Amino acid sequence: MTLSGDAPTPDTRSSPASSSAQPASAKAVSASWTWVPIRSLGPRHRERIAAHLLALGPHDRYLRFGYPATDAQMSKYVDMLDFEHDEVFGIFSRRLELIAMAHLAHATAKPGATTPSMSEFGVSVLPNARGRGFGRRLFEHAMLHARNRGVQTLFIHALSENVAMLKIARNAGATVERDGSETEAFLKLPPDTLASHVGEMVEQQAAEFDYRLKRHAHQVNGMFDVLAEVKSSLAKTSRIAEE
Repeated sequence: MTLSGDAPTPDTRSSPASSSAQPASAKAVSASWTWVPIRSLGPRHRERIAAHLLALGPHDRYLRFGYPATDAQMSKYVDMLDFEHDEVFGIFSRRLELIAMAHLAHATAKPGATTPSMSEFGVSVLPNARGRGFGRRLFEHAMLHARNRGVQTLFIHALSENVAMLKIARNAGATVERDGSETEAFLKLPPDTLASHVGEMVEQQAAEFDYRLKRHAHQVNGMFDVLAEVKSSLAKTSRIAEE
Protein backbone atom coordinates (compact mmCIF):
# COMPACT_ATOMS: atom_id res chain seq x y z
CA MET A 1 0.00 0.00 0.00
CA THR A 2 1.44 3.33 -1.01
CA LEU A 3 1.91 5.99 1.62
CA SER A 4 0.67 9.55 1.38
CA GLY A 5 3.07 11.93 -0.36
CA ASP A 6 3.47 15.61 -1.05
CA ALA A 7 3.19 17.25 -4.43
CA PRO A 8 6.53 17.47 -6.27
CA THR A 9 6.87 21.22 -6.00
CA PRO A 10 10.52 22.22 -6.64
CA ASP A 11 12.29 24.07 -3.84
CA THR A 12 14.28 26.71 -5.71
CA ARG A 13 14.85 28.77 -2.54
CA SER A 14 14.49 32.02 -4.48
CA SER A 15 12.48 35.15 -3.75
CA PRO A 16 9.24 35.79 -5.70
CA ALA A 17 10.93 38.58 -7.66
CA SER A 18 13.93 36.56 -8.75
CA SER A 19 11.74 33.54 -9.48
CA SER A 20 9.47 35.44 -11.84
CA ALA A 21 12.46 36.86 -13.70
CA GLN A 22 14.06 33.45 -14.14
CA PRO A 23 13.40 31.60 -17.44
CA ALA A 24 11.41 28.35 -17.22
CA SER A 25 14.39 26.32 -18.48
CA ALA A 26 16.64 27.81 -15.80
CA LYS A 27 14.06 26.98 -13.13
CA ALA A 28 14.00 23.37 -14.28
CA VAL A 29 17.79 23.11 -14.14
CA SER A 30 17.87 24.76 -10.70
CA ALA A 31 15.23 22.39 -9.36
CA SER A 32 17.02 19.33 -10.74
CA TRP A 33 20.18 20.28 -8.83
CA THR A 34 18.49 20.86 -5.48
CA TRP A 35 20.06 18.34 -3.09
CA VAL A 36 18.16 16.82 -0.18
CA PRO A 37 20.02 14.68 2.39
CA ILE A 38 18.27 11.28 2.44
CA ARG A 39 19.52 8.82 5.02
CA SER A 40 19.04 5.06 5.23
CA LEU A 41 17.13 4.00 8.34
CA GLY A 42 17.63 0.90 10.46
CA PRO A 43 16.14 -0.90 13.47
CA ARG A 44 17.42 1.79 15.86
CA HIS A 45 15.16 4.30 14.09
CA ARG A 46 11.90 2.46 14.84
CA GLU A 47 10.94 4.99 17.51
CA ARG A 48 11.42 7.92 15.12
CA ILE A 49 9.53 6.12 12.36
CA ALA A 50 6.64 5.44 14.72
CA ALA A 51 6.58 9.09 15.82
CA HIS A 52 6.51 10.17 12.18
CA LEU A 53 3.58 7.93 11.26
CA LEU A 54 1.61 8.70 14.42
CA ALA A 55 1.88 12.41 13.58
CA LEU A 56 -0.13 11.86 10.39
CA GLY A 57 -3.76 12.98 10.45
CA PRO A 58 -6.78 10.74 9.72
CA HIS A 59 -6.87 11.45 5.97
CA ASP A 60 -3.12 10.95 5.59
CA ARG A 61 -3.39 7.67 7.45
CA TYR A 62 -6.15 6.64 5.05
CA LEU A 63 -3.90 7.40 2.08
CA ARG A 64 -0.98 5.73 3.84
CA PHE A 65 -2.62 2.39 4.62
CA GLY A 66 -5.70 2.40 2.41
CA TYR A 67 -7.90 2.50 5.50
CA PRO A 68 -8.17 4.74 8.60
CA ALA A 69 -5.34 3.08 10.52
CA THR A 70 -5.32 3.29 14.29
CA ASP A 71 -2.26 4.04 16.42
CA ALA A 72 -2.01 0.35 17.29
CA GLN A 73 -2.09 -0.71 13.63
CA MET A 74 0.63 1.74 12.68
CA SER A 75 2.78 0.68 15.61
CA LYS A 76 2.41 -2.94 14.49
CA TYR A 77 3.50 -1.94 10.99
CA VAL A 78 6.64 -0.31 12.39
CA ASP A 79 7.41 -3.38 14.52
CA MET A 80 7.15 -5.63 11.44
CA LEU A 81 9.52 -3.60 9.23
CA ASP A 82 12.21 -5.92 7.87
CA PHE A 83 15.30 -3.74 7.49
CA GLU A 84 17.42 -6.64 6.21
CA HIS A 85 15.12 -7.46 3.29
CA ASP A 86 13.59 -4.05 2.55
CA GLU A 87 14.99 -0.53 2.56
CA VAL A 88 13.71 2.47 4.48
CA PHE A 89 14.88 6.04 3.83
CA GLY A 90 14.25 9.26 5.69
CA ILE A 91 14.70 13.02 5.62
CA PHE A 92 15.48 14.69 8.95
CA SER A 93 14.90 18.27 9.97
CA ARG A 94 17.54 20.32 11.77
CA ARG A 95 15.93 19.20 15.04
CA LEU A 96 16.36 15.55 13.93
CA GLU A 97 12.63 15.10 13.42
CA LEU A 98 11.81 12.54 10.73
CA ILE A 99 9.73 14.75 8.43
CA ALA A 100 9.57 12.41 5.42
CA MET A 101 10.18 8.70 4.91
CA ALA A 102 9.93 6.07 2.20
CA HIS A 103 9.65 2.30 2.32
CA LEU A 104 11.05 0.26 -0.57
CA ALA A 105 9.63 -3.25 -0.13
CA HIS A 106 11.43 -5.83 -2.26
CA ALA A 107 9.48 -8.79 -3.58
CA THR A 108 10.82 -12.24 -2.77
CA ALA A 109 13.30 -13.31 -5.42
CA LYS A 110 12.15 -16.13 -7.68
CA PRO A 111 13.82 -19.54 -7.34
CA GLY A 112 17.25 -19.40 -8.93
CA ALA A 113 17.31 -15.58 -8.98
CA THR A 114 19.67 -13.57 -6.80
CA THR A 115 17.67 -10.33 -6.84
CA PRO A 116 13.96 -9.47 -6.79
CA SER A 117 12.45 -8.39 -10.11
CA MET A 118 10.01 -5.92 -8.53
CA SER A 119 9.89 -3.58 -5.53
CA GLU A 120 7.00 -1.57 -4.09
CA PHE A 121 7.45 2.06 -3.14
CA GLY A 122 5.58 4.01 -0.46
CA VAL A 123 6.18 7.49 0.96
CA SER A 124 4.80 9.80 3.63
CA VAL A 125 5.56 13.46 4.35
CA LEU A 126 4.48 15.44 7.41
CA PRO A 127 2.07 18.32 6.65
CA ASN A 128 4.53 21.02 7.70
CA ALA A 129 7.17 19.67 5.30
CA ARG A 130 5.08 19.46 2.14
CA GLY A 131 5.47 21.55 -0.96
CA ARG A 132 9.26 21.12 -1.01
CA GLY A 133 9.47 18.13 -3.33
CA PHE A 134 10.48 15.63 -0.64
CA GLY A 135 8.15 12.94 -2.00
CA ARG A 136 9.70 13.24 -5.45
CA ARG A 137 13.23 13.21 -4.06
CA LEU A 138 12.55 10.05 -2.05
CA PHE A 139 11.08 8.42 -5.15
CA GLU A 140 14.19 9.26 -7.19
CA HIS A 141 16.36 7.95 -4.36
CA ALA A 142 14.40 4.69 -4.25
CA MET A 143 14.71 4.33 -8.04
CA LEU A 144 18.50 4.58 -7.76
CA HIS A 145 18.71 2.03 -4.95
CA ALA A 146 16.36 -0.39 -6.68
CA ARG A 147 18.19 -0.39 -10.03
CA ASN A 148 21.53 -0.86 -8.28
CA ARG A 149 20.13 -4.05 -6.74
CA GLY A 150 18.97 -5.48 -10.03
CA VAL A 151 15.29 -4.58 -9.62
CA GLN A 152 13.59 -4.27 -12.99
CA THR A 153 10.26 -2.70 -12.05
CA LEU A 154 9.19 -0.22 -9.38
CA PHE A 155 5.56 -0.76 -8.33
CA ILE A 156 3.16 1.68 -6.68
CA HIS A 157 -0.26 0.74 -5.32
CA ALA A 158 -2.21 3.85 -4.38
CA LEU A 159 -5.72 5.06 -3.83
CA SER A 160 -6.93 6.88 -6.94
CA GLU A 161 -7.46 10.02 -4.88
CA ASN A 162 -3.78 10.12 -3.92
CA VAL A 163 -3.12 12.64 -6.68
CA ALA A 164 0.29 13.73 -5.37
CA MET A 165 1.75 10.22 -5.41
CA LEU A 166 0.32 9.39 -8.83
CA LYS A 167 1.69 12.65 -10.24
CA ILE A 168 5.17 11.72 -9.04
CA ALA A 169 4.85 8.32 -10.73
CA ARG A 170 3.56 9.78 -14.02
CA ASN A 171 6.30 12.40 -14.13
CA ALA A 172 8.87 9.62 -13.76
CA GLY A 173 7.38 7.83 -16.79
CA ALA A 174 5.42 5.11 -15.01
CA THR A 175 2.51 3.29 -16.65
CA VAL A 176 -0.57 4.06 -14.55
CA GLU A 177 -3.59 1.76 -14.51
CA ARG A 178 -6.72 2.83 -12.63
CA ASP A 179 -9.30 0.37 -11.31
CA GLY A 180 -12.02 2.30 -9.51
CA SER A 181 -10.85 3.59 -6.15
CA GLU A 182 -7.39 2.05 -6.54
CA THR A 183 -4.57 2.68 -8.99
CA GLU A 184 -1.42 0.78 -9.85
CA ALA A 185 1.69 2.27 -11.42
CA PHE A 186 4.60 0.37 -12.96
CA LEU A 187 7.96 1.96 -13.74
CA LYS A 188 10.57 0.06 -15.73
CA LEU A 189 14.04 0.76 -14.38
CA PRO A 190 17.23 0.93 -16.45
CA PRO A 191 20.06 -1.47 -15.60
CA ASP A 192 22.64 -0.36 -13.08
CA THR A 193 25.89 1.27 -14.19
CA LEU A 194 29.16 2.30 -12.59
CA ALA A 195 27.81 5.86 -12.47
CA SER A 196 24.64 4.78 -10.64
CA HIS A 197 26.65 2.92 -7.98
CA VAL A 198 29.03 5.85 -7.51
CA GLY A 199 26.05 8.19 -7.29
CA GLU A 200 24.47 6.07 -4.55
CA MET A 201 27.72 5.92 -2.59
CA VAL A 202 28.23 9.68 -2.78
CA GLU A 203 24.63 10.33 -1.67
CA GLN A 204 24.97 7.99 1.30
CA GLN A 205 28.22 9.57 2.50
CA ALA A 206 26.92 13.12 2.09
CA ALA A 207 23.67 12.30 3.91
CA GLU A 208 25.57 10.64 6.76
CA PHE A 209 27.82 13.70 7.12
CA ASP A 210 24.76 15.98 7.12
CA TYR A 211 23.09 13.86 9.83
CA ARG A 212 26.18 13.98 12.04
CA LEU A 213 26.31 17.77 11.75
CA LYS A 214 22.62 18.01 12.72
CA ARG A 215 23.10 15.64 15.64
CA HIS A 216 26.10 17.64 16.89
CA ALA A 217 24.17 20.92 16.60
CA HIS A 218 21.22 19.32 18.39
CA GLN A 219 23.47 18.18 21.25
CA VAL A 220 25.05 21.64 21.56
CA ASN A 221 21.62 23.29 21.63
CA GLY A 222 20.57 20.82 24.30
CA MET A 223 23.58 21.78 26.44
CA PHE A 224 22.69 25.47 26.11
CA ASP A 225 19.11 24.70 27.17
CA VAL A 226 20.37 22.84 30.25
CA LEU A 227 22.72 25.71 31.15
CA ALA A 228 19.87 28.19 30.77
CA GLU A 229 17.68 26.10 33.08
CA VAL A 230 20.48 25.83 35.68
CA LYS A 231 21.08 29.59 35.51
CA SER A 232 17.37 30.27 35.95
CA SER A 233 17.18 27.84 38.87
CA LEU A 234 20.20 29.42 40.60
CA ALA A 235 18.75 32.90 40.14
CA LYS A 236 15.45 31.76 41.64
CA THR A 237 17.22 30.12 44.59
CA SER A 238 19.21 33.31 45.17
CA ARG A 239 16.06 35.45 45.23
CA ILE A 240 14.41 33.11 47.73
CA ALA A 241 17.51 33.22 49.95
CA GLU A 242 17.53 37.02 49.92
CA GLU A 243 13.88 37.13 50.95
